Amino acid sequence: MPHRKEAAPPTPWSQDLAKPKIDKTAYVHYCSNIIGDVSIGPHVLVAPGTSIRADEGTPFFIGAGTNVQDGVVIHGLEQGRVVGDDNQNYSVWIGKDVSITHKALIHGPCYIGDESFIGFRSTVFNARIGEGCIVMLHALIQDVEIAPGKYVPSGAIITNQQQADRLPDVQPADLEFSHHVVGINESLRQGYLCADNISCITPIKSEMNSNYGNGNGYKSSVATGSLSPEVVAQVRQLVSQGYDIGTEHADVRRFKTGSWKTCSPIQSKNSSEVITALEACVEEHAGEYVRLFGIDPKAKRRISPIMIQRPDGKKIPQKSTTGNYSVPAAFGGQSATTNTTGLTPEIVDQVNSLLSQGYKISTEYANERRFKTSSWQNGPTISETIASQVLPAIEQFLAEHSGEYVRLIGVDPVARRRVVETLVQQPGDRPIKQSATAVRSAQVSGYSQGSAVNTGLSQEILTQVGSLFNQGYRVSIEHANARRFKTSSWQSAPISAQTTAQAIEELEAALVQYSGEYVRLIGVDPVAKRRVLEVLIQEPNGKRQGVATASNGVGNSKPPIYNTAQASVSSQGSANTGLSQEVLAQVGSLFNQGYRVSIEHANARRFKTSSWQSAPISAQTTAQAIEELEAALAQYSGEYVRLIGVDPVAKRRVLEVLIQEPNGKRQVVPATQATTSNGVGNSYQPYGSVTATASNQKLTQEVVEQVRSLIASGYKIGTEYADQRRFKTSSWKTDTQINGKRDADVFPAIEETLAQHEGEYVRLIGIDPQAKRRVLEMIIQQPNGKAK
Repeated sequence: MPHRKEAAPPTPWSQDLAKPKIDKTAYVHYCSNIIGDVSIGPHVLVAPGTSIRADEGTPFFIGAGTNVQDGVVIHGLEQGRVVGDDNQNYSVWIGKDVSITHKALIHGPCYIGDESFIGFRSTVFNARIGEGCIVMLHALIQDVEIAPGKYVPSGAIITNQQQADRLPDVQPADLEFSHHVVGINESLRQGYLCADNISCITPIKSEMNSNYGNGNGYKSSVATGSLSPEVVAQVRQLVSQGYDIGTEHADVRRFKTGSWKTCSPIQSKNSSEVITALEACVEEHAGEYVRLFGIDPKAKRRISPIMIQRPDGKKIPQKSTTGNYSVPAAFGGQSATTNTTGLTPEIVDQVNSLLSQGYKISTEYANERRFKTSSWQNGPTISETIASQVLPAIEQFLAEHSGEYVRLIGVDPVARRRVVETLVQQPGDRPIKQSATAVRSAQVSGYSQGSAVNTGLSQEILTQVGSLFNQGYRVSIEHANARRFKTSSWQSAPISAQTTAQAIEELEAALVQYSGEYVRLIGVDPVAKRRVLEVLIQEPNGKRQGVATASNGVGNSKPPIYNTAQASVSSQGSANTGLSQEVLAQVGSLFNQGYRVSIEHANARRFKTSSWQSAPISAQTTAQAIEELEAALAQYSGEYVRLIGVDPVAKRRVLEVLIQEPNGKRQVVPATQATTSNGVGNSYQPYGSVTATASNQKLTQEVVEQVRSLIASGYKIGTEYADQRRFKTSSWKTDTQINGKRDADVFPAIEETLAQHEGEYVRLIGIDPQAKRRVLEMIIQQPNGKAK
């Protein structure tokens, strides 16, 4: 299709009426605008809605293999030039194999080096970006030069050279993703050009008609001596990204054992020659399985293995070419291995996930009798670490034990413990489907199938116990009669079990032994020597409780419940304590995480100046702490009192929350929304809180979290300000450094600075006092008074 391609208009600075020069192999969408002296090199893709306008600053250069995606704007100032790789002057120079992604703004004078990546809605103005740089989303780069191979994170504002010099290096996964984007857009360019060419598109339509014309589905590509369009597209994508192509074949017997034979290596870098060699390999091994894979010559590893032929000649469904590519996890992707076995997709995903984390795979099996008693027998440990070899081994094992239960085991070889137990087969059927989001313990699954007679524990408790053991934790219980329960004076009853089955037996016996009492389940981390779970599982009336959740997220996804029994104190025995349920929960939460508590008090005068007085609490348990808190609140009934949470290891505060006012009013402070008074009328969230709710707070939540992060890391806080003129030249003036180390000291000082420079730009500075360098520069106010 024709596209808009215009000469530059006559202007006072240019009368040459230069027209764009576009290589015949480039694809420029007809909904894009290209004006003036623009040179577009070979194999460039210009997507719909782009504007490349060299009518002021000129000329522009876009190198070979570059893709300019939807909504990109490229323009330049009349003054200012950069030196291109050909030593000529340009307003905008964009090198080879560059990705300028959706809605990005490139404004000259500007230089972007080869193989760089500019993320969505990012802006580059009056800057030079070196070769192989990655600029992520919504970034601003202005008036700087960025060295080759640097990484600019999302949302970064890089406006002075000092910031540019501190940027981190690009990681291999980032470069791999950048090359992937270039490869995808190269395939799109070829496809668009083919779609516009009747001689190219007609054979494809004819092939589609021949494949589907009989109404019985797809015909085998092998029968016609050609590869499927999906395979061809995959090969072209891999070759365009610089990968080599390899193939393997196996007969039915070798396929079951994962013993593949390598075909003759394909040396060519030309996609047509590679496809011809692949067709020859497929024809040579017509009665066998054949698969292809990409080879990264630098990392010397395989990527994107796909099956392209089966012995029966049936069509093999392929994913899209983008789906077969392993996108780095840093960009939200997940390694994908094509499922060529009879296993369910859920099991394949589970295996891929375990192998990607470095875990080993093994199996266990049991007949009906052994399954009921959880007496599993070990299957062979699978030594392979490649999914394409592990999956056939699992399938073979399932076939050998088709009349039995089979479970998949994930093993951490370093910690020498199990991380996953998943039931994958039941007697008399094929592999069962697993949950896509949750991996259940096979031990628990065993009880879920036949535990109604063998155990009186609920399914939730069985799941909880199995989950704790899978993560390497130990379990115990505590019990209390009605009197002790009200005062949270629990008595311990250790469980010595080393396996889930043994623990469930001991739990059952303990519940019978303490049938007239409250009983709670305890999860213990033996390494950190702290509790990770406290959950009530029995009441005196004999009622068995379900599991709410664990403090570390073990179990289901309900909100965390810390110290269940203590929370019950406030709801069932309010005569014994005047503290609110939220404060009780907060105290329990602190002790569960290994923190200590203390309090501070202040009269009305000291409260206004934030001059708090300490009153330590020596309690080592939740129950003792609650007793001391009650006594302290009574002692300071006419004053403000706040609860302090302290990390004894890091020797820092993790919580400040007001729990009493001078009028004797006890505060109700939810654990997730507790406010910390700064003593001057403003209320900020406690350390580690997620949201800020104070109505009079001038700082945004992003700024509040950033300041807390700096304080927690031991950095100093400073501010700088600039009027409109100084801001344009990046000539900032330094304000006083803030010496406070607490929220209550720092936030008022920052707000005071914002008030003093209301009509100016203000930015926050983070300073490493040891290295004597800046670690953060962040604009927090604009001249219109808007806070960032």
